[in-house]
Amino acid sequence: MKQNQRPQIYLIFFICLSAISCQNEKEPDLSKIKVNIPVERFDLELASLKPSDVAARVPQLEKKYGRFYADYMEGMLGLGPVSDTAYYQTLRSVLQNKDFKELTAEVNRVYPDMEESQEELTSAFKHLRYYFPKQKLPRIIAFVSGFAVQTPVGDGYTGIGLDMFLGRNSKFYPALIQSIPQYISRRFTPEAITPRVVEGFIREDMFPVRDADRSFLAKMVYQGKVLFLMDAFMPAMPDSLKLGYTSQQLVWADQYKPEVWAYFLENDLLYETDYMKIQKYLSDAPFTPGLGGADSAPKLGVYTGWQIVKQYMERNPSVTLPELLEETDAQKVLEGSKYKPR
Repeated sequence: MKQNQRPQIYLIFFICLSAISCQNEKEPDLSKIKVNIPVERFDLELASLKPSDVAARVPQLEKKYGRFYADYMEGMLGLGPVSDTAYYQTLRSVLQNKDFKELTAEVNRVYPDMEESQEELTSAFKHLRYYFPKQKLPRIIAFVSGFAVQTPVGDGYTGIGLDMFLGRNSKFYPALIQSIPQYISRRFTPEAITPRVVEGFIREDMFPVRDADRSFLAKMVYQGKVLFLMDAFMPAMPDSLKLGYTSQQLVWADQYKPEVWAYFLENDLLYETDYMKIQKYLSDAPFTPGLGGADSAPKLGVYTGWQIVKQYMERNPSVTLPELLEETDAQKVLEGSKYKPR
């Protein structure tokens, strides 16, 4: 090694140590936060149910899973009201259905256990409880939805439709291309479970969107707050997983921040309330029409709102997460962020 290279290497080493130290300082002390989030395997219990056992065992399952059981049978499988045992016969047919049995077997193969997801979810909800000590946490229940729903949020529970997380190369997804396009199914991976569960809980239970948030700016700031919460609850989670972006889309969004912001301003979109004019910047898609063509990232209104909120919090370090959520003036957040990407 050449002598004159050593100072530079040492400098890099100390910079790395400093960065690690800074990260550690920002990480909250969770040692006193007592949270355990078990993932209950309703899918396994249902798969073990024999048609001849339905009448005897179903009341036990109904009692154990409560509101989720009714939502699953009535809403997801569409078997009819659980108050009428006439649905038992249809349930027996489902349990004997070849396609359902094949799907259940594949779910069991991919998910012999849920240990990794359980650890990630426990960590995420520990972070949540640290910032929001009084927030009630959900019961997490895994199931097979028949490709109906991914992470539903119900009365006291958040579900995980495991058949919607079989991996981007699952043999089942190409046959569903009409209802689930490839740009969506590519995100149906095991590592996406935790961010989708946490995001669903934030949006549906903890911090639902307000009816008053009609302007594009208000919607962007709302989306930015959701992602900022996800940052706080899952600090090690890659941004691409939180956003549902590919790595290339994330690079594109980072690179073209100034151009995207200029486009929104030049087209007078910030205070637009016609959802038909702004939904393409907020909704899921393979790309954003009018902004870079097929190479562009989707949901650029969501991404931009995230940048605004991050910059607002950086410039206002005394603002707590609860105070951020309580701030309903999107214009104030924008002005406080001084957002002018370059």
